[in-house]
Amino acid sequence: MVGLGGTMTANSSSERVLRHVLDECKAAGAETILFDGNALDLPMYGYGTPRTEKAQALIDALRRAEGVVIASPGYHGTVSGLIKNALDYIEDMAKDDRPYFEGRSVGLISVAAGWQATGTTLATLRSIVHALRGWPTPMAVTVNSVLPVFAEDGTVSDATLKTQLGVLARQVVDFARMKALDDLGRAAAASVNSEQN
Repeated sequence: MVGLGGTMTANSSSERVLRHVLDECKAAGAETILFDGNALDLPMYGYGTPRTEKAQALIDALRRAEGVVIASPGYHGTVSGLIKNALDYIEDMAKDDRPYFEGRSVGLISVAAGWQATGTTLATLRSIVHALRGWPTPMAVTVNSVLPVFAEDGTVSDATLKTQLGVLARQVVDFARMKALDDLGRAAAASVNSEQN
């Protein structure tokens, strides 16, 4: 599972929520990797331009991923430039055997200081993931960071939010497992068919 999110401010609300979800994914048996704001501080995407080590690390991780979780802050009613730029790099996966997010579950989280931006940001994330052929999980989470959702140590303390984030994490992991089993079944059936022919 690859997590993308956060801001250039370390331990931002979106990063803390993303870390919580990745911890839930780990608890469900998944291997996880986090690309926080610092890791996503990439040059502006350009088709065919040389890739930095950080950009290549992101693409390599996404190519191996069976699931993705994206947590964006809501900036002016939509995803932040940092997150959008990172998602633009997925164009490097256009000609892969599994292009873009094909066959991958994608959990979505939007965080903003107010409900309006959380909704529009989430809608934008869903549109982007659909365009990238990903499978947004039925559960998506919006977080109003003005409300008291974090404890003093920075962990998620709101019980309702914890439940929602747990459902999102389980859906991302469960879909990835179902897809892996389906792929194994198809491979076994293809092997049997080739032996019979």
